[in-house]
Amino acid sequence: MNLPNKLTILRVLMIPIFVVFMCVDIFGEADKYIAVSVFALASITDFLDGQIARKYNLVTNFGKFMDPLADKLLVCAALICLIGDKLYAWIVIVIISRELAISGFRTIAADNGVVIAASMWGKYKTTFQMIMIILLILDWNYTWFVVLEYIFVYASLALTIISLIDYLWKNKAVLSERNMNK
Repeated sequence: MNLPNKLTILRVLMIPIFVVFMCVDIFGEADKYIAVSVFALASITDFLDGQIARKYNLVTNFGKFMDPLADKLLVCAALICLIGDKLYAWIVIVIISRELAISGFRTIAADNGVVIAASMWGKYKTTFQMIMIILLILDWNYTWFVVLEYIFVYASLALTIISLIDYLWKNKAVLSERNMNK
């Protein structure tokens, strides 16, 4: 197994640690800083695995599939932890619905021998979501910071919808009746 794939697996393994510090009171106020540190480190592995894979020609079908899935698992876990406290449930539902739809779409594509790598819109969406989550976990009560949180929440929501439309449009042949009846 190559280094980018190991980083992807590491990201998945960091999710339960992150969730524990988000949901269980272990060290009081320090929990959120531990959680945000784990989340940020996991997010950095997302950047690193892609850079290393492309630079050293270590791109694999496993990585093309698992890297976006690891991102989805990390982001969805964080969003669920933030429901009610910092995020409306409907926003989380829209974001998670998009993630499930794309995962299903990738499965259909894979059944037809097509591997769909992440698009630029999907990468922007993931980046904005990760920054949004870090801001929401930090929860610093300064007016400018709250405004920044709102900007990232609604930009993430917009990018979620744009990236969904982009995936479906660019890969609409995968959803053709001929491919769906195989």
